[in-house]
Amino acid sequence: MDKSKTDMESLRGCRVLVFGAGISGIGAAGLLETAGALVTLYDGNASLKEEDVRAKLPEGSGARIALGELTDALIGETDLVVLSPGVPTDLPAVERLRAASLPIWGEVELAYVCSRGDVLAITGTNGKTTTTSLLGAIMRRHQDEVFVVGNIGTPYTGAALETTDKSVAVAEISSFQLETIHTFHPKVSAITNITPDHLNRHHTMEEYIRVKELIVSNQTPEDTCVLNYEDDVLRAFGMKLIAENKVKVCFFSSARRLEDGLFYEDGKIWVSRAGRAEELIAVRELMLPGVHNYENVMTAAGMALAYGVPAGEIREVLRAFRSVEHRIEYVAEKGGVIYYNDSKGTNPDAAIRAIKAMDRPTILIGGGYDKDSSYEEWIRSFDGKVKLLVLIGATREKIAAACEACGFKDYRFADTFEEAFAVCAAAARPGYAVLLSPACASWGMFANYEERGRVFKELVAALP
Repeated sequence: MDKSKTDMESLRGCRVLVFGAGISGIGAAGLLETAGALVTLYDGNASLKEEDVRAKLPEGSGARIALGELTDALIGETDLVVLSPGVPTDLPAVERLRAASLPIWGEVELAYVCSRGDVLAITGTNGKTTTTSLLGAIMRRHQDEVFVVGNIGTPYTGAALETTDKSVAVAEISSFQLETIHTFHPKVSAITNITPDHLNRHHTMEEYIRVKELIVSNQTPEDTCVLNYEDDVLRAFGMKLIAENKVKVCFFSSARRLEDGLFYEDGKIWVSRAGRAEELIAVRELMLPGVHNYENVMTAAGMALAYGVPAGEIREVLRAFRSVEHRIEYVAEKGGVIYYNDSKGTNPDAAIRAIKAMDRPTILIGGGYDKDSSYEEWIRSFDGKVKLLVLIGATREKIAAACEACGFKDYRFADTFEEAFAVCAAAARPGYAVLLSPACASWGMFANYEERGRVFKELVAALP
């Protein structure tokens, strides 16, 4: 492989080991074969059956399949590794590949190499999906060829070959994906916020922050990064970028007026340039509740403005945009009780935002898979608003202990999701809200947060 090249042609004839035979790996293998690479699809799970893996590949695929042990022979036959985002980069097998001086890409790097046009990329702990969806809607209003990709549902690798020199890819990028970028270069980037998450993968907060900040690593002074001024880490990061003339920085704030950037004040979102502020939109015109959503609006609008989209076009889309599914999504009102699905609240900070968005007494479903989070700050955010917390999943004992430490006694355990829902529905009175915002991942009880949210909505629909 010619490592000096960073275009699709460099993959022709390259011997590529795709590590991970899940959805991302299958997608990467298909794209690589289209690019003319010689693909080996590898998975360390020896219990997988080769015929089952091959059935997932595109018809006519010539990819080799290797399962179980990663042999020295296989490493010696490899020019490039493409790592699925679910594979930890510090896995012993990955360390062996790194020790062999093999370049290790992720699916985002692969998609970027195989794509054309501009990229607008969003990362951060919370708000990524709403911001990505909103920016995608703005860009579609502005121009014809727009692809909304990444963690939002459409794999970047699946859209790469459809892009053109005139297209824009709006990409939601996770920390897992940023670990393995090399040439990935967004024209405009954003980090919505940084709070503890995925520490079971990144191990330390310092490493998690470092990986998130990689989104600007290939940007230039002609490019822009949009950052949250009210996030201490991101404020310091932005100031450093400005001092180094690394990239243009556009700050936004939900708590103070800014001389330059976007800010929320007096029920309105403003755009300020050299101290002169112009109203972008009054928040009463938005169909997105809560200050956290005003931050999402400012992130998307800041990115669009940096790309050259007129404020009038942005305003039109903001007025029409509705909440994304599973993000403080209004489900229904039954018996005077409003049900909200915030299944995407998979960490305490996201769940705090959902609590703050509630304007009525709330019955809350919490708990799930343990990502090594702490829950005291989440519980303190209840502040009299949460009347009952129903706990499920592997974290329920840990959260209960945090409740006791914070003096919150109004919690109950449930053995199943359905039982938890029934307890909530029975406890809710007219004028209350029932909120699914678990502060935990869904694994162990559900395949993903989308399935958890769908089940919640089905249970709501079944109520009389």
